[in-house]
Amino acid sequence: MNHRLKTLNPYPFERLNELLKGVNGNPELTFIPLSLGEPKHDAAPFLLDAYREIETVRRGLGSYPLTGGLPELRQAIADFVHRRFGTRPEPETQVLPVNGTREALFAIAQAMIDPASNSTTLMPNPFYQIYEGAALLAGSTPIYVPCPVENDFNPDFSVVTDEEWERCELLYLCTPGNPTGAVMNIDALQYIIRQSDKYGFVIASDECYSELYEDSPPPGILEAAAQMGRNDYRNCLAFNSLSKRSNLPGLRSGYVCGDANLIRDFLLYRTYHGSAMSVHNQILSQCAWNDEAHVVNNRELYRQKYDAVIDILHNVWPMSKPAAGFYLWPETPVDDKAFTVRLMESANIKVIPGSYLGRERDGFNPGSGRVRMALVATLPECVEAAERLRDFISNQQYRRP
Repeated sequence: MNHRLKTLNPYPFERLNELLKGVNGNPELTFIPLSLGEPKHDAAPFLLDAYREIETVRRGLGSYPLTGGLPELRQAIADFVHRRFGTRPEPETQVLPVNGTREALFAIAQAMIDPASNSTTLMPNPFYQIYEGAALLAGSTPIYVPCPVENDFNPDFSVVTDEEWERCELLYLCTPGNPTGAVMNIDALQYIIRQSDKYGFVIASDECYSELYEDSPPPGILEAAAQMGRNDYRNCLAFNSLSKRSNLPGLRSGYVCGDANLIRDFLLYRTYHGSAMSVHNQILSQCAWNDEAHVVNNRELYRQKYDAVIDILHNVWPMSKPAAGFYLWPETPVDDKAFTVRLMESANIKVIPGSYLGRERDGFNPGSGRVRMALVATLPECVEAAERLRDFISNQQYRRP
């Protein structure tokens, strides 16, 4: 057995299930889950129609798919990156379809990290838990970079020591951030690129929430590199997905795009990994990446939910609308775990404690005292949840007995 499996921490939802074990939700109220970031909006009808096409099914089942993906899909991804981020990657060498960002963000650490090098892997804190598990199983030491409110919830890289930078082989970014919705600006992204120049690490930028924004489209790592005159995107890899953008979490479809040398090596790894996307999924993915109208509609649905929920809660539980994403990240009046339990008992609403999404560094866990609420349910369900939360806070039912 791989001894590094023993280094993995329990997954946040495993911890949440343990916390709520034996806790009964209010039986007078329907259960509303706000804990899991799983989009619930319907997929666009034209995508469902495309999936039903008999020629798509026939084409997809008669042969093994290529790990590098169909040329048409790589071109569709390259066109999306060009439209969205203003830079034009080469489809043949700088684009690789993947089975969702979760799989690829994990696999990139296994492909890029030398397990004998005593390396570090930097990641935002709080963070998407795949980053930590990927680093640990690759034999690297996770370095948790806090994302405090004082830094607009963006990573505060000033706390990273010279020794941690020197040993760094991989750095994960998440912009827009999960769970905070914070967006790194071009200057911050270019700072990381210059650090990569200095220390030689790979940048893995998780941008799967990039299309769910309030006002301005968030910049990406390839955009930042191109504005520095670097169309080779040296050391830079961007990861994105159709899960959030197109409400297709079950399709398991995304991309990695960037440095051709890294893409070549990652393709070699994936060839042995057996991770080719099925052809009919690739064809549907091509349709999704080529269309923007359904994304505009999707974005508007999230805006409506943010506006409704924050308006209902503003008098009793003020919270800020994030720049992007579909999460709320409010402070809790008491311990975040106690708040989660009492909320389930009283209002039958499931959220996740912020402390489960972060790690302690220098005696402080930046997720403590907050909860993550995913506004993925329907608008009526989100309104119902907000009204229950308003009553819950107003009645001070969050107080410990």
